[in-house]
Amino acid sequence: MTKNLYQAYTREGESGKPLVFTFHGTGGNENQFVPLVDGLIPGAQIVSPRGDVSEYGALRFFRRTGEGVYDMDDLARRTEKMTRFIAGHKAASPGRDVYALGYSNGANILASVLFSEPELFDHVVLLHPLIPWRPDDNTGLSGRKILVTGGERDPICPPALSAALIDYFKAQNADVQSAMHGGGHEIRPDEISAITRFLNG
Repeated sequence: MTKNLYQAYTREGESGKPLVFTFHGTGGNENQFVPLVDGLIPGAQIVSPRGDVSEYGALRFFRRTGEGVYDMDDLARRTEKMTRFIAGHKAASPGRDVYALGYSNGANILASVLFSEPELFDHVVLLHPLIPWRPDDNTGLSGRKILVTGGERDPICPPALSAALIDYFKAQNADVQSAMHGGGHEIRPDEISAITRFLNG
């Protein structure tokens, strides 16, 4: 079953609440963002996969050869696998809106799925993504609700690449919002406030 492609934290939700996928950053795990979802959307159904790539013991969702240098063949394989995983859980929860939130490496795998299969999601939150290429155009992104956040002094995800990603989504006519803080790669309270407004607005 595609629902079992990843080890994951899962929890059933209350009726009428969305299905929320979360994707941790490098070195995190499937529990990283469960408390955040509980605070943002009490009663939500949660599916949070654990990255299945180990980088010196730190869990990730795909391989890289250096900071910001991705193994693109591996990313393509992992994206296809994650797409099937998400689609399986969505099919098992008909009628629920689907939200997804990813941070850093988790934002990158989420973005990669979004580029190819945008119809899987209703709302997408990309926290400090690093997408060092221009994705192909996709008309399915039109009207898709997306929030991109980052830090103006982020040493891992340069603001210029965040801006390029936002411009890409705008060019696809996505309903994209952004929230940039003055710091680095950390998630700050004003980002949480922006996520709250985005998901509940």
